[in-house]
Amino acid sequence: METFKDNLIKKFGKDNLEKIQQARVGIAGLGGLGSNCAMNLARCGFKKLTLVDFDLITAANLDRQFYFLDQVGLAKAEALKSNLLRINPDLEIVHLVKKIEKANIREVFADCDIVAECFDHAENKKMLLEELLGTSKFIVAVSGLGGVGSSDEIKVHRLKNNLILIGDLKTDIQNKPAVSPRVNIAAAKQADEVLEYVLSN
Repeated sequence: METFKDNLIKKFGKDNLEKIQQARVGIAGLGGLGSNCAMNLARCGFKKLTLVDFDLITAANLDRQFYFLDQVGLAKAEALKSNLLRINPDLEIVHLVKKIEKANIREVFADCDIVAECFDHAENKKMLLEELLGTSKFIVAVSGLGGVGSSDEIKVHRLKNNLILIGDLKTDIQNKPAVSPRVNIAAAKQADEVLEYVLSN
């Protein structure tokens, strides 16, 4: 019977899959963006993930995040690890139930080659970029995914060699709600950019 790994080798080739499996990706925030980005990465063969969020799952998260009703009340980091292991039991996951702050962000993602910025609030996004942009890490951030429709406006913006920004750059989720379709489009684009970066380097 064909295994999960066998199928990925057919798609990417053995050498490329090894590159994918050797890269460690940090996910900063495990809400709509982070949980779905991590899910897409796991399905693409990424094995080494660092999942970080201090928050607990609520029923209000279930409309757009990769969690289930029976996980309400659990820490997002722990629940997401459990969900991802159901896709691939061979994952090497570091999960931290911790608030990411200026004082700890470099330490939290010290061994990550890539960081996906998946915060809700602009001040946290800004902090991550200020602290990590000067490092060698490849960063995929998001700005502008709120609302419904006009999904073709969620674009990939290549700002620096190590910085990608995804979104329409205008629809703040504080003014227009984050709804599953556009959140998932942005999260999938984050994962796709991570995959492209790893395969091309």
